[in-house]
Amino acid sequence: MAHAPKLDVKQDAALLVLGLESSCDETAASVLRRYTDGRVDILSNIVASQDEEHRPFGGVVPEIAARAHMRKIEPILAKAIKTSGVAWDDLDGIAATAGPGLIGGVITGLMGAKGLAMALGKPLIAVNHLEGHALSPRLTEDCPFPYLLLLVSGGHSQLLAVTGLGQYERLGSTVDDAAGEAFDKTAKVMGLGFPGGPQVQNWAARGKPDAIKLPRPMKGRDHADFSFAGLKTAVARAWEASDKTDTAKADIAASFQRAMTDTILDRVGRAMTLYRRTTGEEGQARIVVAGGVAANTELRAGLKAMAETRDFDFIAPPLKFCGDNAAMIALAGAERLAAGMIDTYDAPARPRWPLDTDAAATAPKSGYGKKGPKS
Repeated sequence: MAHAPKLDVKQDAALLVLGLESSCDETAASVLRRYTDGRVDILSNIVASQDEEHRPFGGVVPEIAARAHMRKIEPILAKAIKTSGVAWDDLDGIAATAGPGLIGGVITGLMGAKGLAMALGKPLIAVNHLEGHALSPRLTEDCPFPYLLLLVSGGHSQLLAVTGLGQYERLGSTVDDAAGEAFDKTAKVMGLGFPGGPQVQNWAARGKPDAIKLPRPMKGRDHADFSFAGLKTAVARAWEASDKTDTAKADIAASFQRAMTDTILDRVGRAMTLYRRTTGEEGQARIVVAGGVAANTELRAGLKAMAETRDFDFIAPPLKFCGDNAAMIALAGAERLAAGMIDTYDAPARPRWPLDTDAAATAPKSGYGKKGPKS
């Protein structure tokens, strides 16, 4: 077993943590200082996009992503430290995404973090990428536990009761595809460009949201699960039957975005009821939205309006922290370090790693195999 160094963190001191993120197609590094009262200073947040490498394929190609991470990780790390103005030895810990994600990229980032941690004699914190998203609003504002979390990204769509650091109870999850996956597929089918989410939103702004009749999967069901496979198929059929003009692109994009928003709001409404029942929380509560799809302006507006009518405060990270970034990984690492939650140097890279690990293992929603439960 590769042991971690003895933890020697002063409980009354601010913590300086380097975070690495490489779970998909962003190579990122960030240096963050977390104070004992939870306040955060982001000293650097460097992101190297791979959009140009993947654009010809209309989606992320795992092999290309892994090779790009290997090329970019060293200069990104160096830039993050230089920009932060701190020295390597000043760091209190090294945090890195250890999953879930494309395994080639996860291994690259995690191995880099392990090498640094061992060379510097610093603690390693192997971070669940989803926990990074779950904590991301705390980068810029006060967001105390507990809260209801809507996590919507390219690979995940979940609703969870977050009652503390590392304490997540699943209320709903996708039974097939993720919301971000549906956005990307819609963009790819119509040739809107890559990345798909922003392209769909841009085209939707020019279209009519009631032009095409599309399904709202699971709407009205007495649970908080999602399903987006049928919506993806309906969009593909609508495009195939269209005249392929720019007007058709805009109308289908707008209709898809509205169907997606309606579907998510319906599921969130159900989750709000389940959340109060699960936590026993009364009065004003909190709902947090995080993940790449949280950048969609129509969805954010709908969630904010719903929260106001259901006695929930609506909290969302700034747009720059919705997508994959290393600041959220550094924050998750700093919070875990402050709590004494560190990892050994042989912490594994995981292609699948649900936040609600126990529930996902006993009652998987969308697949269970050699790689473990997806959700």
